[in-house]
Amino acid sequence: MKKGCVYGTHRVIEPKGTLPQAAWKLNNDMEIYDNELLIDVEVLNIDAASFSQISSQVGGDREEIARVITDTVNERGKQHNPVTGSGGMLIGRVIQVGRDFPGQVEVGDKIATLVSLSLTPLKLEAVHQVNEKSDQLKVTGKAILFASGIYAQLPDDLPEDFSLAMLDVAGAPAQTAKLVEPGDTVLVIGGGGKSGLLCLYEAAKRAGVTGNVVGLSRSDGGCERIRCSGLANRVIQADATKALEVYEKVQEATGGGLADITINCVDVPGTEMASVLATRDGGTVYFFSMATKFTAAALGAEGVGKDITMLIGNGYTAGHAEIVLDAARKLKSMGIL
Repeated sequence: MKKGCVYGTHRVIEPKGTLPQAAWKLNNDMEIYDNELLIDVEVLNIDAASFSQISSQVGGDREEIARVITDTVNERGKQHNPVTGSGGMLIGRVIQVGRDFPGQVEVGDKIATLVSLSLTPLKLEAVHQVNEKSDQLKVTGKAILFASGIYAQLPDDLPEDFSLAMLDVAGAPAQTAKLVEPGDTVLVIGGGGKSGLLCLYEAAKRAGVTGNVVGLSRSDGGCERIRCSGLANRVIQADATKALEVYEKVQEATGGGLADITINCVDVPGTEMASVLATRDGGTVYFFSMATKFTAAALGAEGVGKDITMLIGNGYTAGHAEIVLDAARKLKSMGIL
């Protein structure tokens, strides 16, 4: 065996000189380098924006969803949706550890990767099941983790598919925990989904009794989940693609003050301006959704004269796995997740 680049550039086929996530195609030969990890893949968790796009493309047909994903992996050597640019995560069992691979992991350990499938060399042998409720596929396949790749060993007290779904959105509640301070007014757009509820939990915890946490969802079911959670001071039902509608309802819910911090968790495009308008001057918007378009957010904020900080949804922050699993345990015990 030989040693590859810690960031995986040795696996890039085209275009040369790019990092694996930006590359169009990776080498998914499963003979590992000295500093790589080989995983026997059992479950793929497709990120919400990507799964939603694929499902819409094929009319929700499960066999067609499996075909589109298999075709993408065969063509690109990774699960990297060419429309959304996003991937997901996986669960698998370690079957080979390169002699120079860092970290404490052994053959037989079951792990969840905490890096995107859009940069993970992957080879699929079969897709056995597609679950549209969890955005997950049960598969037979293999994957490579680079030396720079992060992962988590799965906890014994939570179901594997549940843990994977939570870890896939770990960046959102962890970043919320870092951003929110006591007394803040926090708006969570897409608050009725799994990432939204986790963010509401962290927002309520950090903003405290002096804060004002507002949950927004388009659907009746999403609003009902927010209400039942007891995590939000106010619940708004609105379509986040309709910026002025959201702006007016957030004004009403905040007494005209708007949000200090807005967390955008929705998995559809076109919600950038609702987030911008709902946030006060000097406030912060955290775009967790992979459906976000940077140009729409940046130029849109400029166009309406909003002086706000806008953060891109980095799926990693220190301690994010521990934060999300702790929150998930509590919400699961409350019957919320």
